[in-house]
Amino acid sequence: MRVALLALRLMCLAWLWPVTQLNSSNFPNKRRHKELYLGENTKQKHGGRVDLKIKKLDSTKSLLIKSEQLLRIEDHDFAMRPGFGGSAIPVGIDVQVESIDSISEVNMDFTMTLYLRHYWQDDRLAFPSSNNKSRTFDARLVKKIWVPDVFFVHSKRSFIHDTTMENIMLRVYPDGNILYSVRITVTALCSMDFSSFPLDTQNCSLELESYAYNENDLMLYWKNGNDSLRTDEIVLSQFFIEDFQPSFGLAFYSSTGWYNRLYINFILRRHIFFFMLQTYFPTMLMVMLSWVSFWIDRRAVPARVSLGITTVLTMSTIITGVSASMPQVSYVKAVDIYLWASFLFVFLSVIEYAAVNYFTTVEEMKKLKRAKIPTFNATQAMAFDGCFHDNDIDLTSFPEVSSTPNTERNTQSRNSTASAPTEGTRLRRKHPLRQNLSFIMSNSYMIDSYSRVIFPLAYLLFNIIYWSMYA
Repeated sequence: MRVALLALRLMCLAWLWPVTQLNSSNFPNKRRHKELYLGENTKQKHGGRVDLKIKKLDSTKSLLIKSEQLLRIEDHDFAMRPGFGGSAIPVGIDVQVESIDSISEVNMDFTMTLYLRHYWQDDRLAFPSSNNKSRTFDARLVKKIWVPDVFFVHSKRSFIHDTTMENIMLRVYPDGNILYSVRITVTALCSMDFSSFPLDTQNCSLELESYAYNENDLMLYWKNGNDSLRTDEIVLSQFFIEDFQPSFGLAFYSSTGWYNRLYINFILRRHIFFFMLQTYFPTMLMVMLSWVSFWIDRRAVPARVSLGITTVLTMSTIITGVSASMPQVSYVKAVDIYLWASFLFVFLSVIEYAAVNYFTTVEEMKKLKRAKIPTFNATQAMAFDGCFHDNDIDLTSFPEVSSTPNTERNTQSRNSTASAPTEGTRLRRKHPLRQNLSFIMSNSYMIDSYSRVIFPLAYLLFNIIYWSMYA
């Protein structure tokens, strides 16, 4: 019985075997048709973007691989410079200054954005070309070949722009000539001299040098001489750029030797109009305002004192504001000379009123003591100031001073001196300094009269000397 069942099963398997083989041979065609159908639907739905993106990635990757194979990058050691062991490799430099972003007097530095281009020849990258056309690459291939290690001397900060991709270009020619260009923003030191600030002219320079290769391995030079440095239209708020000039030199380091160094020199002349509005004109007005007190009555103490203190405090504020925007240098600047000289004029106008007030008080006390007046009113006291004429005031109440033999003798001597001179003689009057000072002290109101002329003339003379020296 078991044998019969086993024979029946074998007969069924033998009958179903051809059908199974026929179905399995038809499955690949069905799957192929299904994939074709799904692909067409996807392309119709998304406009073919998925397939194009995949194709683009594959082509970029394959293009890079083909470029590396074309340049035979894997066949050479690019950690070594071209022509290692031989003469120094010449590297030409070409710079185009895009902008000078800022100039800081406090930090003594400047920020510049520029295009730095290198030119050299590397026979290891030469490739055959039927049309002699160059090939251009981005930053991905730069990391796999040798490039010059140029850096900026005395730089504080620098970076390569990377929006939207790293701003790096590599162009290789069939004969092995290479152009390597980068867009860089660098902040570098500029040793400024503020002796003539703000009427100064500053000389700044950006210095380029190879970091690892001295003059025996790498020779830096300006590719096109003076034409290697080009600038765009640069406009600065506080400076006028007078000149851009490239130069060349050598730098020596005791441990590594001599290095080639390239200089980008530029001269900056400061615009004076801003400082005229913010510093010089207000200072001049404050000095002139202090002269107003010379025309105010000397007995108006509150008016003259408040005016003098106000001008002194305003000058202090101007000096503090200018000093806060400048570096703390150990020498005197031109603006400091002007501000402190003007401050001295304002301060002397306050001292002038103190002298006038003091001499007036002394003069009144002497007159009162000489006249022996026990009591007096305000009208009589003002008669001694010189502000009112004696004819306008009734002085009958004052006692008459009795004459003495000394006064009579002095009167006779004055009369004899006043006699007519003989023929052929010449009169000479001497005014010693002490006598003049005593005269001014006894007539204190004349100090204001002299100050009205002396102060403006002295300040005018100071301005003529100052602007002739620094302008």
